[in-house]
Amino acid sequence: MKENTNLIHLLNQTVRLLNKRTNETLQEFGLFHSQWTILYCLQKKGSMTQTEICKYLNVEPPTVTRTIRKLEENGWVFRTKGQDKRENMIGLSGYAQHNMEAIREKIHAFETLQLQSVDDSEAAVLEIILKKIMKEA
Repeated sequence: MKENTNLIHLLNQTVRLLNKRTNETLQEFGLFHSQWTILYCLQKKGSMTQTEICKYLNVEPPTVTRTIRKLEENGWVFRTKGQDKRENMIGLSGYAQHNMEAIREKIHAFETLQLQSVDDSEAAVLEIILKKIMKEA
């Protein structure tokens, strides 16, 4: 690969744009992209500790703590004590579970629109590349 490529810069710019558009998509639910990633994580994996969420999302603990606090204040998640008294388990509230289908539908429509010019073979190659980058990080 040539040395002075701007691929990482382009990737960062793309992620920022997608996050901005995700925020716009989630606005009707009163959510932001960062909050959605935690809700999605909990829906996919079930209740998790904050440490597990941090590792899964590759996000620093203070950021996850603030985001979870806001989600809890707004009724999206709940905390329970884990096996270790210092650990909190985070889970989706009934309110979140009730709204997840509508959010998933909105996100699916958003993703379909964003990827409309990418064909299946390009998507497959992009997925392979992104997984390689994640593995190397």
